[in-house]
Amino acid sequence: MSKPKGFEKPIGVRDYLPHVVSKLRYIERNVIDCMSRWGYRQIITPTLEYYDTVGVASSTSDSKLYKMLNNRGTTMVLRSDMTTPIARVMGSLLQQETLPVRLAYHANVFRSIEEEAGREAEFFQTGAELVGVDSPEGDAEVIALAIASLQAAGVQNFQISLGHVGFLSGLLDEALPEQPDKQEALKDRLLNRDFVGFREQLTSFKLSAEQRQELEGLLRLRGAQDICEQALEISSNPQAADAIRHLCKVWEVLEAYGMSDYVMIDLTMIGNFSYYTGMVFEGYAAELGFPVCSGGRYDNLLAQFGRPLAATGFALKTNRILDGVQLPVPEQPQPVLIVYDESSRHEAFARAAQLRGEGNMVVTEYGAALDETEVARIGYREIIRFTGGKPVLG
Repeated sequence: MSKPKGFEKPIGVRDYLPHVVSKLRYIERNVIDCMSRWGYRQIITPTLEYYDTVGVASSTSDSKLYKMLNNRGTTMVLRSDMTTPIARVMGSLLQQETLPVRLAYHANVFRSIEEEAGREAEFFQTGAELVGVDSPEGDAEVIALAIASLQAAGVQNFQISLGHVGFLSGLLDEALPEQPDKQEALKDRLLNRDFVGFREQLTSFKLSAEQRQELEGLLRLRGAQDICEQALEISSNPQAADAIRHLCKVWEVLEAYGMSDYVMIDLTMIGNFSYYTGMVFEGYAAELGFPVCSGGRYDNLLAQFGRPLAATGFALKTNRILDGVQLPVPEQPQPVLIVYDESSRHEAFARAAQLRGEGNMVVTEYGAALDETEVARIGYREIIRFTGGKPVLG
């Protein structure tokens, strides 16, 4: 393998230039401030975790984890999401914390990828976790916060698709009892939003007309609250019925928040993480064909860290928002330039310190001679020249 050139970097990672960083920080600051106003406190966890704890509990497939050995030969992983590390903290440092616990985060995460265009091995997530609430009220709060967070990030046109893993599991158990391979094949099609493939799969199973009608009916279960009534007519399975009644209550709470207009019930939604146990949702921006946020209920994860608790959370896909959504350009402060000579160095630095203390951006240059064109290009708000210890504007 040839040695990489000095300017090369690994596939899947990127450099963030100053103008991009300003947009990234705009998203981070506004979203974290929004979450704080909802009572969510920010948490930071290590970039490195033990494979035998966080790694094996993560929903990320083992082949996509970045693994390494420390100097003692212990296998470590770069965190692939934030939910699992937070579950670890809930089972240790926050074990005595009064419930419910509301936590927020902004962090980079890592997932190993094939060398294909457009996929990132390191990216940012901004999200929240509500731990210790097992109710439609809690699920609705998290969805409402996701909506508020997307707005805070600058995303204006978006739709939240809301589903429940219990409905799909109950429906498939009823239509395809004791046939897990066929159930997984259909779930895989739905996960990839491949509805044509879903119908083709049904044809290959050689189902009865009644079974096929029941399962094809699933694809029509997308819309507003009236979808709940239609879903109850399709399946009599108790698990499916409980899931629908839960979603109806979540919808009622979202109406009280005044946010139901952003939400569509989509019972083909199953969530792409294995730890989801109930409600799941994804947010789609009008400009993009893929989700900008996702979340759901995961009531079994914290038990792996010795503290079985109900939990719901979500994450904004911050890089997708950064790259794909037309965001307001954060206003860039114009710096003050202080030019000085050797005899006025002390006076120039004292003035710079004073202006910085007042919140100004200040650049100091020794003996700089700038013409008007250069001044306009750089965009200095003001130029102060110190000569012989005295300031001269211009």
